[in-house]
Amino acid sequence: MSEVVIADTSCLILLYKIGCLDLLKSLFSEVMEEYGNPLPAFIKSKTVSNQILPFIINARLGQGEATAIQLSSENPGCLLIIDELKGRKVAESLGIRITGTLGLLVEAKSEGHIKSVKEIIAKIKTTNFRFSEALENMILELSNEK
Repeated sequence: MSEVVIADTSCLILLYKIGCLDLLKSLFSEVMEEYGNPLPAFIKSKTVSNQILPFIINARLGQGEATAIQLSSENPGCLLIIDELKGRKVAESLGIRITGTLGLLVEAKSEGHIKSVKEIIAKIKTTNFRFSEALENMILELSNEK
């Protein structure tokens, strides 16, 4: 996969916590984010060029999700990595392509960048990132690890 991706802060924080931030570099040619803190050189920080759309503000999203969605709307064809359900629904309603952090793991395995999704999920479970057992089972099935 070689495309521009916009990452919401939660994805970056999680990948950093489990020591997998370089997966983004392996999967994408350009990564933009709305985090604003020091990150590896391969991640570009970009601010939105317009005010956040009223539709996004009215959805009562957090500042991070709203900014990531706005930045995605300003970069047609990009992929948005966002985990928060309300933000995902808003992004989808705007026609933005989305995936979540766990979806990245499936892609990383299919492209040969990681050997085991199950091992990375075990690391994720040591953090404060929460997901359902049903989602875990679906991700493992998509990764041929079920």
